[in-house]
Amino acid sequence: MSAIASGVIFLSAAVIAVPIFTRFKLGAILGYLTAGLLIGPSVLGLINDPEQILHFAELGVVFLLFVIGLELEPEKLLRMRNMILFIGGGQLLFCTVAITAISLIFSFSWKISLVLGLALALSSTAFAIQLMEEKQLLKTPLGQKGFSILLMQDLAVIPILLLISVLAGASNSEDPAWWVSVLVIIGVLFSGRYLINPLLRMVSHYGSSEVMTAAVLLIVMVTALVMQLAGLSMGLGAFLAGILLANSSFRHLLEVEIAPFKGLLLGLFFIAIGMNLDLQILFAQPLLILGASLTLVAIKTAIIFALLNFNNQPGTHPLRLALMLSQGGEFAFVIFNVAVNDALIPAELAAQATLVVGISMALTSPLVIIYEKLARRQHQQPEYDSAPEVLEPEVIIAGFGRFGQITGRILTANNIPYTALDNSAEQIEFIKQFGNKVFFGDATNLKLLKAAGVEYAKVMFIAADSDKHGFDIAKTVTEHFPHIKIVARAKSRFSVLKYRDIGIYDNVREMFDGSLTAAKLVLQEFGFDEARAEHMVKVFKVHDEELLDKSYRSNNFDMKEYIKVSKAGRAELESLFKRDHQD
Repeated sequence: MSAIASGVIFLSAAVIAVPIFTRFKLGAILGYLTAGLLIGPSVLGLINDPEQILHFAELGVVFLLFVIGLELEPEKLLRMRNMILFIGGGQLLFCTVAITAISLIFSFSWKISLVLGLALALSSTAFAIQLMEEKQLLKTPLGQKGFSILLMQDLAVIPILLLISVLAGASNSEDPAWWVSVLVIIGVLFSGRYLINPLLRMVSHYGSSEVMTAAVLLIVMVTALVMQLAGLSMGLGAFLAGILLANSSFRHLLEVEIAPFKGLLLGLFFIAIGMNLDLQILFAQPLLILGASLTLVAIKTAIIFALLNFNNQPGTHPLRLALMLSQGGEFAFVIFNVAVNDALIPAELAAQATLVVGISMALTSPLVIIYEKLARRQHQQPEYDSAPEVLEPEVIIAGFGRFGQITGRILTANNIPYTALDNSAEQIEFIKQFGNKVFFGDATNLKLLKAAGVEYAKVMFIAADSDKHGFDIAKTVTEHFPHIKIVARAKSRFSVLKYRDIGIYDNVREMFDGSLTAAKLVLQEFGFDEARAEHMVKVFKVHDEELLDKSYRSNNFDMKEYIKVSKAGRAELESLFKRDHQD
């Protein structure tokens, strides 16, 4: 079958299945799984090489972990180290022990039991994080505990694979030496710190937006490939690269560029998992497979619930999160494959265990939905995202030149969090030398605005150097985020009128207040005392604002009408000043 025909089948399955499942509140993930099951070898047989598709679709998990890394600054990761070690390590230890013990009861050898325990203790990073994002749970304190469990599991994959080789007594000469893996990790850390930012600055200066997209994809895929060649997890490499770029000025731009590819490939990943489920095994041994799947979910839910509930805050719902983490994970497929190749477990058992993992994934969304319905009946409100640490600023400053910086400094002095956006890489690098936090990107880009947290901001301050750019930003924000208060920098009277036409009435004329102050000082040099000079300036300011209102009401784009209003206004102002002198 041609690549185009395969693509049509995948896209058609997703477009049909996902909206149906979302409509009935069963979740997009279950829709992708079902679509994969239907088009795979077990049902319609439209695609006959699901394993190859799965390898390609793993890039979706790689992109997902890269974006997660972007949201985790190194300092924040260090603060999470105890959570990762104790909660994440505890989950891995207790689940492995429990599943190994049950396997021993069913008369498996200790080696087979340990392989099953290690593989089935892992959860699906892709499934769990997608569910937590759908349910707005990922950025809550409880969600961070869940994330620490997933991160610990990802870190444990390589040691588990090494342990399996030891259990099998195998020594694969083709595997890279441990020191090669260490050197590769150091290389990734060095590149993320010193090479990637200069590359992105160069591309932003000389390349188009398409070249920037290509550069972002190149960074993620090269990192993943190098880690894979060193015998390490592709996802772990992408995660490390993301963390190292979390403080980068290009952070929000990277998120925006990666998002479409991440979403498509994650969907393909879930479809590929559905395609890999062998229903013939289920039909042959339904009680065994379903019983094992339910047992796996029950054991992991109980252990994770106990760990999450330890020192948990009242009013949170650790059981819901435990259910989200209760499935088997995609790395189980890798572990079973290695174990079969090393003759540690029979191929038939590996196929059964793989199906158990797939069914546990399919059970996750329905179980979470059932829990939420029961919680609502008991008048309990599940926990959702509180204000994230970084991505919910109170102010967005669009344009961080001299005009925007002054506002930013005052906000900082008053502990008001803001995110600044500027589309000049050189300007950003200069500003960052003074400790300001500003990100690269065009504030007319809707996806970039969302990534910067505009949905949570109270105020948008448009401080763009170009009036036209400012107008474009204002139109985008007013159209998509009507709740947000906009304050705009205007370079001229016509700019004020244009902003008012868009619906923005809080405008700051960049020269106006400075000119009034200068006029006051000049008047004092001509014998006006300070109070008198200030009064004259105030009269002019009030009159000028009234003149602007008249211009807008008449027709702010008719030059003849504008000149007529201006002449009348000037005569009126002279009359005011004469009357004031007589008083």
